[in-house]
Amino acid sequence: MPVQYIYAYLLALVVYAVIDFVWLGLIGRGLYVSEMGDALRPDLNWAAAVAFYLVYALGLVFLAISPGVAAKSVMQAASAGAVLGLVAYGTYDLTGLAVLKGFSTRIALVDLAWGTLLSAAVAAGVTKILT
Repeated sequence: MPVQYIYAYLLALVVYAVIDFVWLGLIGRGLYVSEMGDALRPDLNWAAAVAFYLVYALGLVFLAISPGVAAKSVMQAASAGAVLGLVAYGTYDLTGLAVLKGFSTRIALVDLAWGTLLSAAVAAGVTKILT
């Protein structure tokens, strides 16, 4: 595996996780607490959170960043990242709306937009750094 892919993976992993933690832990926390209430765990399941970020960063590199770097196109990476975010977060949020009692439509829409925008931004940023 070329060093560039390892660097892209580590960069995407750290940037995505840090920004997402700021969103979930500081900026959007009040919204999630008010909308989800007792459905939220009192303590974060760190194993599940780490597993998500490890897998998601791999998806970003494989499906958005690598093609963007190969094409030398930040826009291609951003577009592919947005699609990945829409599909991944859409799967979670729309399934939650479909099968979970009390899953908030407001949270689903905010989360879907967040995942789409963050994925696009991270894919574009990492691609910009690597090209």
